[in-house]
Amino acid sequence: MTAVADTIAEVERKQPSLLARLPTSPTAMAGIVLIAVWVTLALLAPFLPLPPPNKQDYLSIAHPLPSAAHWLGVDLKGRDLLSRLLWGARVVLTVGPIAAISAYAVGVPLGLASGYFGGRVDMIVSRLGDIILSFPIIVLYVILIATIGPSFLNIVVAVVLASGPGIARIVRGLSLEQRHLDYIAAAELRRESALYIMFVELLPNCRGPLITDFCLRLGYTIITIGLLGFLGLGLPPPDPDWGTMVKEGTAMISVDPHMSLFPAIAIVTLVLGFNLLADGLRELSLND
Repeated sequence: MTAVADTIAEVERKQPSLLARLPTSPTAMAGIVLIAVWVTLALLAPFLPLPPPNKQDYLSIAHPLPSAAHWLGVDLKGRDLLSRLLWGARVVLTVGPIAAISAYAVGVPLGLASGYFGGRVDMIVSRLGDIILSFPIIVLYVILIATIGPSFLNIVVAVVLASGPGIARIVRGLSLEQRHLDYIAAAELRRESALYIMFVELLPNCRGPLITDFCLRLGYTIITIGLLGFLGLGLPPPDPDWGTMVKEGTAMISVDPHMSLFPAIAIVTLVLGFNLLADGLRELSLND
């Protein structure tokens, strides 16, 4: 038995980790490049020779198209679009991950408890999740933000309430698959605590699908932030918000489409990056 265990351990040590195999996936690398471009631009935004995102150039309002002074043009209020795009990227790349991580911080423990304990705990968690998931997700977002008001914190709360039950359901399903395997029985025989079994034994064995789902959920969250901004429920003005920029540009869509086109492209490329990364991770996990 010892020899078999040593052989298995040796094989596991030789097998490269999922992160180490990322360069072998063209899909994942394409997603990483798109994400890295936006992260780099967001980090460099304060240091680039660009006007402040809320500074108005009234002389450019009559000629809002891209020019030497404003590489991507200006919006209806004469604010530099490139500057607002880069500062808006800082907002999106801050709110999105915080909201997604917060949703996981709520959904993962609930899903683990539901799958591990079963019985009444499973029934309560599942029924509460069913009630929240029965609402159309967009309607739920709008109701929550319209009720508690638009702000950084309230967007995070809305994402947690809307996404937490879905995450809990995924984790519950993964936990049920692992619940009766030998390594869980061995941990119970060692009289390990329920928290130890759930977070040290169960959760690491569910990490593959959860990492993929996290990347996808980041993309969904970015779309949600843009949608809320388009509906006027995003971050309070004058903070640059890609969704708000798209909305403001629609007033001139037939004359100066660049006002809506550039922020829309920003949303698409960043979401595409996370989706490609998720697809690449899924392909690599299937090859395990």
